[in-house]
Amino acid sequence: MNGYICGENNQFSATMQPIKIKICLVGDSLSGGGAERVHALLSEYFSSKGIEVYNVLVQDSISYNFSGELLNLGLLKNDKNGIINKIKRFRILRNYIKGHNFDYVIDFRMRKKYIQDLLISRFVYTFPTIYTIHSGVLKWYMPQQRWLTKLIYGNAHGIISITHKMKANIENYYHLTNVKNIYNPVDICYIERKCKEDFVDPDYLYILAVGSMHANNVKQFDKLIEAYANSQLPKNNVKLVILGEGSQTNILENFSEKLGLKHMVIFKGFQENPYVYMSDALFYVLSSKNEGLPMVLLESLACGTPVVSFDCFTGPSEIIIHKENGLLIEDQNVEELTKGINVMYEDKELYERCRQNAKASIAKFSLNTIGDQWMEFLKIQNQN
Repeated sequence: MNGYICGENNQFSATMQPIKIKICLVGDSLSGGGAERVHALLSEYFSSKGIEVYNVLVQDSISYNFSGELLNLGLLKNDKNGIINKIKRFRILRNYIKGHNFDYVIDFRMRKKYIQDLLISRFVYTFPTIYTIHSGVLKWYMPQQRWLTKLIYGNAHGIISITHKMKANIENYYHLTNVKNIYNPVDICYIERKCKEDFVDPDYLYILAVGSMHANNVKQFDKLIEAYANSQLPKNNVKLVILGEGSQTNILENFSEKLGLKHMVIFKGFQENPYVYMSDALFYVLSSKNEGLPMVLLESLACGTPVVSFDCFTGPSEIIIHKENGLLIEDQNVEELTKGINVMYEDKELYERCRQNAKASIAKFSLNTIGDQWMEFLKIQNQN
């Protein structure tokens, strides 16, 4: 790691100046997902500590605020995205990282192209590198072949898992010894400010869900709509609002209509400020097939809104304290999800307790707390 430089004519000069720590954050984008939001938050946190931050993006997609210099490789991708174009971007990335002499590289990307990632690990990431894992579905980040995973990750400075269950899975299957757990951070103060922005309150009560509606159906909004349809909420004129967009939106809208819920399930599309919706909702419901550490649960709780969630692998069980800030539901049990929705709505004492505990329950996930853990892991002192 870089240390100190002295005056040119006197190496023992009393006016030694520290060389600033330089960190490169590499991500798929700065928009849309939990890993991308963590990338953005940590860029701002590191910058606030006097660290020089550099961001590299694979895709040209930015909606989150971030700090530091930006290399947007997505702007260099052509329509064909052929081998020549890929080699060009590979060389630009290699020269960029080599030319800046970084103290650390932190990779937030989803890594499914294992040979490409092996080449990057050997010929691009020539400085201490930390890889983050943001899903319990490890094959999205690591090859199932242990030998290939060890080639890519074995000599890394560190592998950051975002839940303890995920860390145990990585260690048990791959036998890696450089894994550390650091939770995703949530910027509670920022969320509180966003909750106060102008918002036209709907003239109805509602519960909320947020996420992409892609063909992989990870968020399983169809199961949520089914659970909601069988609950007491439609009868009590409590609607289900879903924020997000994707190729399956029309399918979900048609499914709602077939269940007679055309005017009860409201699709609001992508919203730049989802927090006003979270703050106004009765409670949030997560029906995912799998997660990493779902930011939507942390963000809803930061808004003071209780949550109901499948106990999917991984994440919810390390956020939700059952019957204290929300309800944990048997994984993939739609009938139990319906019961949980009913209980959170009908048990006023339980609801009020969960609402009162919501914000305090996520103190350990605050940006300052998690940022400090990163600084300790990287052995960096405040540069200001």
